[in-house]
Amino acid sequence: MNPATALATVLVDELLRCGTTDVVLAPGSRSAPLALALDEAERADRLRLHVRIDERSASFLALGLAKRTGRPVVLVCTSGTAAANFHPAVIEASESGVPLLVLTADRPPELRGTGANQTIDQVKLYGSSVRWVAEVGVPEERPGMVAYWRSMVSRAFGMSLVPDPGPVHLNVAFREPLIPSGDDTWCEPLTGSGASAWTKVRGPSAGSVLHVPPTRRGVLVVGDGALNVKRYVAAASMAGWPVLSEPIGNARYGDHAMSSHHFLLGVPEFAERHEPEVVVTLGKPGLSKPLMSMLRRARQHIVVTPSLSRWADPMRSATQVAQEVEIPVVSGDDGWLKSWRSADQAAAAAVDEVLDESDEVSEPRLARDLVATVPGGSLLFTAASMPIRDLDQTMRPRRGLRILANRGASGIDGLVSTAMGMALGHSGRSYALLGDLSFLHDQNGLVVGPYERRPDLALVVVNNDGGGIFSLLPQASLRGPFERVFGTPHGVNLEMLAAAHGVPYTRLEAASGLARALSGDGLRIIEARTDREANAALHARMRQAAQSAVKAIL
Repeated sequence: MNPATALATVLVDELLRCGTTDVVLAPGSRSAPLALALDEAERADRLRLHVRIDERSASFLALGLAKRTGRPVVLVCTSGTAAANFHPAVIEASESGVPLLVLTADRPPELRGTGANQTIDQVKLYGSSVRWVAEVGVPEERPGMVAYWRSMVSRAFGMSLVPDPGPVHLNVAFREPLIPSGDDTWCEPLTGSGASAWTKVRGPSAGSVLHVPPTRRGVLVVGDGALNVKRYVAAASMAGWPVLSEPIGNARYGDHAMSSHHFLLGVPEFAERHEPEVVVTLGKPGLSKPLMSMLRRARQHIVVTPSLSRWADPMRSATQVAQEVEIPVVSGDDGWLKSWRSADQAAAAAVDEVLDESDEVSEPRLARDLVATVPGGSLLFTAASMPIRDLDQTMRPRRGLRILANRGASGIDGLVSTAMGMALGHSGRSYALLGDLSFLHDQNGLVVGPYERRPDLALVVVNNDGGGIFSLLPQASLRGPFERVFGTPHGVNLEMLAAAHGVPYTRLEAASGLARALSGDGLRIIEARTDREANAALHARMRQAAQSAVKAIL
């Protein structure tokens, strides 16, 4: 057996023994040994292989799979700029704590720095965005190599999970020949013993429990990537605390969940009267400026984090950081919670009244109605710009829905592919709410070959012909250069784009027609056309109505 085939065979086998179930491959020549070993493993029903022709699309597909399943997903490419195209997804995985195993094929050392075709410097290519990086080295036929390869994979798999989940990079150099030679002999057994990993990597024991001082005037804030959500929501409920959860915190359910905290905290009188004595934060919040202002002012701000090596504290207001917190039950007057509830109900009713005045399709109503319409057990992936903010301001509490987004670095790239990956890793219905620019930025994600699995995924695309969020920012006052350098209209016909990819297309003509437009299964596109200036005006009316309703009951 040639060394390249031997190395690939052992690497793939050890990845499977560690627990790998999904691998995403972007084809190429130098990665041929890995591609062939992966294909053989799939034919033996040992893994699911997903092939994409665009490396960036492949990497975000892997990101979506890993984020939804919580398991490390392997990502493979050939040498050269192919590996560089993984970088945005690697950054997102690092910032959002998603376990990825990136295997980049490379030229052997004697070809590097010589001008050899498709050869770049791939050593530490991703910088500080990976938890660990290793140069596997050119395989040689000599005793001891199999143990080295297997221990290397076991370590990489373990370090993608503990102590701080994230991407790991193995740079794998292959000399030719790159395809099997027909000779299966090797100087030592390539098979491992048993069915488990060569080395089992276990995380550290949990840190000591931090006991929160007893108080009725507490608040639980839940952001992206929060863990043990149900446990902390139950504890906050027993303590009589309101729960301020972003949609991607997946804690906006139950009687204690507020859905209008963005508007409530934007009223100075309300914010002053409802200043909490303690705030406990799960995950990484960051959608609402009024909420972030509350965190900045917090007298006690306790951040709960799975890893003490890094934690989310964007306002630098944390007074304590712990891996585990106990919120005590406090008996007595529940006026604190009742006051939050009455204001929240008033603001939500005022916003709903504004949104329901017309059956015209609007962005915030689409977000609100989409959450209310999709069936229980569904997955909703949302773009990190305006769609997630519309959800944050309009989503009413409900159960049975998992909401995810790429908010680690909050980039626009790879969202179609991420949604595909999440849908492939989800056992129920899947939906995505994207803006037109994020959709177009990753339209290559729609390229799914005839041999690949197609997800049950409805892509709901808000098309306002440009960058809608800028119409809500100070840049909108710059009327001269605004359209060209911020609005960036594109004029793309999404129906024709869908037809080019063979994807079923529906246009949402009226807000009340959403349920009908979403019907069906498989991969499909629903376009909702809106106007950026009208959207900015609608958001202003929502804010004014909500804040007026809150002031009226103070």
